[in-house]
Amino acid sequence: MSERKVLDDESRAALIAQYGTRGKKAIDAIDSHLVKKYLDFFVVTGSSAAYVVCEEVCTCRDFAYRQKPCWHLIAVRIAEITGKYETIEAWYQEKGKI
Repeated sequence: MSERKVLDDESRAALIAQYGTRGKKAIDAIDSHLVKKYLDFFVVTGSSAAYVVCEEVCTCRDFAYRQKPCWHLIAVRIAEITGKYETIEAWYQEKGKI
């Protein structure tokens, strides 16, 4: 198993430099524990809804419009690298949320 990376000040600055506001929102989501890993999907709680992220695709309108990483997708990438997500031992699909 690979070693988890730390989200230090240098990493945070690099993410914000690369992604701007989206990077900042992604970091805030990690710090606020808004990323959850279900058995089938990652789910990120946004300001108005929860968004499913699966295989580089997000269900938010920003991703659908731009087809580029939204802050939800960036947050999941960070969470996977750092291990900073809550694990939910349930299938998100079965909760009737999709």
